[in-house]
Amino acid sequence: MSRQRIEAMSQIQRERLAYIDFRLYFFGEIGRPDLTSRFGVAPAGATRDLALYREIAPQNIEFDSSNKIYRIGKVFVPLFEHTSKRVLSALAFGFGDGIKVGTQPLLPCESPAALSSPKMEVLALICRAIHAKRPVAIRYHSMSSGESERVIVPFALVDTGLRWHVRAFDRKSSEFRDFVITRIEAPTLVDEAPKANEGPDNDIQWTRIVELDLVPHPRLARPEIIKMDYGMADGSIRMRVRAAVAGYMLLRWSVDASPDHSLKEEQYRLWLSDPLALYGVENAKLAPGYLPPVSPVKK
Repeated sequence: MSRQRIEAMSQIQRERLAYIDFRLYFFGEIGRPDLTSRFGVAPAGATRDLALYREIAPQNIEFDSSNKIYRIGKVFVPLFEHTSKRVLSALAFGFGDGIKVGTQPLLPCESPAALSSPKMEVLALICRAIHAKRPVAIRYHSMSSGESERVIVPFALVDTGLRWHVRAFDRKSSEFRDFVITRIEAPTLVDEAPKANEGPDNDIQWTRIVELDLVPHPRLARPEIIKMDYGMADGSIRMRVRAAVAGYMLLRWSVDASPDHSLKEEQYRLWLSDPLALYGVENAKLAPGYLPPVSPVKK
């Protein structure tokens, strides 16, 4: 009944209740000032939100009259799903809506600095092109061929963990490629529709799904700890990813992709148990230790 009632509410009402749920779950308490500062509601509105949450989930919340604050109930069960990625982002960077610039972490938290950040005017135009399904004329700086003028047909953003790419059809090479957004200059929308062969359905590396089986690195004396680190239910992590991003992911996670788990450095805690899963993956060369299969010698 409570789920149906929540779904019948307005979006902003659900957001405020979800925030109450979040603060109770991860901070153990919430007060009216938390709601007024986050949503700009009047104190009376904050009181109504807290009363509504208490009505829906009385076991989740208790009022501490001496301190005038609401605290987590002894049998708390979250009303909303709080995914780890969103929660950790909120704890590290604070809640933001793109308007307030100086958003602060919700708890003391240190995370690696981003060394590569796209220019917003470039990223914004690329996003508009993806949304509108339009080609983009760009000036691109490549490590192999230097500066060139190109027209690309972008259809997806890719976060490699180190930098942001855009996946696109490149009319200069007539191939689907990854373009590093920080290397793009002077993007301009082209007022025409993409050709039939330039859509993502024709990108074999994008549409192909590869299955990766990651296990604790065989050199480790205590593989059970690695199983805990990654929540391995049956001794491995089985993932299905696009071929276009497989190499980036294995590099980001420092997965030993050598056929004989030969990488001994400390950062390699996982091993790709079947390197042949990368057969035909164009960016497999990015995977640490990866060696292409050797073709049998014809006699």
